[in-house]
Amino acid sequence: MVYNFPLWPDRASAMAGNVDALYIFLLVVSGLMSALIFTLVLVFAARFRKRPGHEAEQIEGSLPLELTWSIIPMGVFLVVFVWGAVLYFQERTPPQGAMEVYVVAKQWMWKLEHPEGQREINSLHVPVGRDVKLIMTSQDVIHSFYVPAFRIKQDVLPGRYTVAWFRATRPGTYHLFCAEYCGTQHSLMGGEVVVMEPSQYAAWLSGGNSGQPLTVTGQRLFAELGCSTCHRSDTQGRGPNLVGVFGRQVLLEDGRTLTADENYLRESIVSPGSKVVSGFKPIMPTFQGMVSDEQLNALVAYVKSLSQPASKSVAAAGTQPQTQQVQ
Repeated sequence: MVYNFPLWPDRASAMAGNVDALYIFLLVVSGLMSALIFTLVLVFAARFRKRPGHEAEQIEGSLPLELTWSIIPMGVFLVVFVWGAVLYFQERTPPQGAMEVYVVAKQWMWKLEHPEGQREINSLHVPVGRDVKLIMTSQDVIHSFYVPAFRIKQDVLPGRYTVAWFRATRPGTYHLFCAEYCGTQHSLMGGEVVVMEPSQYAAWLSGGNSGQPLTVTGQRLFAELGCSTCHRSDTQGRGPNLVGVFGRQVLLEDGRTLTADENYLRESIVSPGSKVVSGFKPIMPTFQGMVSDEQLNALVAYVKSLSQPASKSVAAAGTQPQTQQVQ
C-alpha cells in the first residue's frame, strides 16, 4: 500500500522500514497529544467560562495528577530517545564485509569509484541484497548524500571522510540528491542509484570501462611517491610498518591511543605531523596538494588491503602482495 501512496517515498533498503516505523510513531504520538490538548482547551473553555453567579475557585492541585502528566510524557520521550539512538547506531555502523565505494563530491557532481576500478559520475550501480559502505569526501564545500528511498542522508565534508551504508532490497533506479546547499547550481547536483540483480551487476562490472583496481593504483602510487623507502617490514624502516595497521589501536608519541581508520590513514598522508606514532620521529613530508582526492582514496585502499587476509588481498589487487618491498 505504501508503495502507491503519492506522498510516501519508495522503501527500498533494509533500514527504511525501521526509519518509517519511528517516523510514524512520532506522527501518531504528536497527533494524539495535539488532539488531546485542543480537545481539553475547548472543553475547559466551555465548562469554566465566565457565567453570572459563578465565582472562580482556588485549585490546590493533585499529586497523582501531577505525577501522571510528568511520568507518562517522560516515558514516551524515553521510548523515542532509545528507539532513535538504536536506529542511529545501526545506520552509522557498517556491517563487516560490506562492499566499499569511494565517493568524491564536488560542485556540482558526484564521482564514485568501485574497488574493482569502475568509475561513475552521478550514478551508482550496486547489487541488490549486498551491504554497501560509502566512504565519502568533498573537494570543495559541504555536500550531503541523500537517497530518500534508502532513508539515508550523510553530510560529505572537505578534508576528511564520512561514512554511510545501505543494503538495497528492491531492484530499480532511485533518486540521489545533494541535501546541503552548496552553490548556485546546487539544485542540479543530483544522480541515481541503480540497484541490479547480482548477475546483472557482475555483467555490468565486466562490461564497463573499468580501470585498475583501487589497491593496484594505490600500490603504484605508494612506490612512485617513495613511501616504500621508509615504510618497510624490517627494522630499517624510518616509518611504522603498515602491514596489518588498519583497524588496530595505534599508540602515539604524545601518549594517546586511537584506532587506525580511514580518516587516520588520510590524515597521516596529508598532515603526518599531527599524529606521530610512538617510537618514530616526525620526518615524513606532507603530501597535501600533491595528490588528488582520488589518489588519496587509492592509497588508503591499498594500506587497508595490507590488513586483509592474503587470499582476499590478492583477489582484490589482482597481483601478489609485495609488502616486503613497499613496507
